[in-house]
Parts: sequence; structure tokens; C-alpha cells
Amino acid sequence: MTDQPAQDEIMYLLKDRKRPFKVYVSPRDREMIKQLAKEARLSVSDYLRLLGLGHAPKNTFDQAAILQLVKLHSDQGRLGGLLKLWLTSKPNEGASKSEVRQLLRQVEQCQKDLQSLVKQL
Repeated sequence: MTDQPAQDEIMYLLKDRKRPFKVYVSPRDREMIKQLAKEARLSVSDYLRLLGLGHAPKNTFDQAAILQLVKLHSDQGRLGGLLKLWLTSKPNEGASKSEVRQLLRQVEQCQKDLQSLVKQL
């Protein structure tokens, strides 16, 4: 669950933009800050404001990757379930060998996609 007062406070902090704050950084630090803000899906200004006020922005990249993994896992489960149903309930009926091979290729592709996403984490 989310802590609603903390969320409200964060939203207030993000909307109160009356005075600029100048910060000196090296080119390397600047690029790193930009990248971290992008990963958190925040502007650089919002990212630095939250950090400066003691709030840790969440990295949404990991959340997006996890959601993709969950979807792939579900897809693979459905494909496996269909294959099992066909093989156990109606052997030599229904789908042709070529359709079964196509289904197996889809399962293999799903496994490759899953492996690729895991490597990104």
C-alpha cells in the first residue's frame, strides 16, 4: 500500500516552483543525473528536488521490466496449457503436426524474450 500523506507531500513539492536553485556539477555528473532522472521518469529539476528533500525517487525501469516479465510468464503459461490440453485430451485429433510445431516455436520465442528481459535486469 502507498502512504497517502507522503504521496500528497511529494505532489506538493513537485508543483511548488517559484524559485530556481543553481547547482554546479561536472559534465560527467550532469549526464549521470540526467540518466537517473530519466530512469525515474522525472525531470532533472523534480529528481534533484526530491533527492534534496530526502525522498528517494523510484526507478520505474525495474517496474516496467517486471511487468513485462509477468506478461511473458502468463503468455507462456497459456501456450503450455493449450499444448498440454491438446496432447492429453485429443491425441491425433484437432491440430495438425504443423500447428503443434508452430505453437512450440511460439513457446520457444517467448522463452527467448523472457531470457532477454532477465538479462536487462
